[in-house]
Amino acid sequence: MDEPADRHTLTEKVRLGELFSVDCPSREVLKSVSSLWGVLCLISLRERTLRFSELRRSATGVSEKMLAQTLKRLEEDGFVLRHALETVPPHVEYSLTDLGLQVSERVVALVDWIELNTPHVMAFRRERAGP
Repeated sequence: MDEPADRHTLTEKVRLGELFSVDCPSREVLKSVSSLWGVLCLISLRERTLRFSELRRSATGVSEKMLAQTLKRLEEDGFVLRHALETVPPHVEYSLTDLGLQVSERVVALVDWIELNTPHVMAFRRERAGP
């Protein structure tokens, strides 16, 4: 006997991570790891633990507010660990969790591809734009 095509409940679909479904929580995870600032944070933190000010200097162009929001989202998703040091003035350090290291490996692969292929993309854009 054939099973109906849509045999999963909504809860099962969400749990399965059906990215194309509007209710899928994986969309939020994708948004945080694939945003420009999320990508730059994940790459920057691969090498070592960094303070907020160091991250801001490495990701030129990011506002303090946007960086704080990005780091908070990455922390909420379990990718980044925030450690507040009780110093004067206070310092906050960020590092990758094991999960963050795993996702950063995938992000780096994508960024490497982009860096290698940017000349081709730019040439295509110039060709399309014409004289």
